[in-house]
Formats: sequence, structure tokens, C-alpha cells
Amino acid sequence: MEELFAKVKNILADPEAATWLAVGFAGQALFFMRFFVQWIHSERQRRSIIPVAFWYFSLGGGATLLAYAIHRADPVFIVGQFCGLFIYARNLYFIMRARRDPESTC
Repeated sequence: MEELFAKVKNILADPEAATWLAVGFAGQALFFMRFFVQWIHSERQRRSIIPVAFWYFSLGGGATLLAYAIHRADPVFIVGQFCGLFIYARNLYFIMRARRDPESTC
């Protein structure tokens, strides 16, 4: 635990590293919000539902975490977030298309 606190202290002493740490935490917060929104919405409806806000938080959190992953040069993290962004954007496309054309099969 002491090692963790020492590492955080070193990161906070470097403005650029501290900024990237904040970006990483912001991405995690956005990503968490998608589950929070889905849970609250499902509780209100008394059934499992994925509201459109879930996909917006997914896209925002995924994009922010992708930027953080690129900064960290973590290939596993980069590929994971990049693939997720495609899925989130595609779901938003289907939702918008269905709203524009209720007769569509989406």
C-alpha cells in the first residue's frame, strides 16, 4: 500500500502525468455512469431496459479511455476500447434510424 501511495504522489508531482491520470479517472467515471443509468432506468420500469443514455455514456467513456490507453501505449487496452466504440456507435445509429423511420427494421 505504501508503494501505491508513493507512486500516486510521484504522478501528482508531474503535471502532465496528473492530467493523464485525471483523464483516465474521467473515462472510468463516464463508463460507470452507463451502468448506473441503466440500473435506475430498469428499476423505474421494473424490467431490464437499456436507455439511450447508456450508449452515450459508453461512447464518451470508451473514447476517453481510448485516449488514456493510447497515452499509456497499452495495446490490449487500445484494441478493447476501439472495438467497443464501434459497437456503441452502431447502437446509437440504430436508435437514431428507428426514431427517424419508425417503419425501419432496426
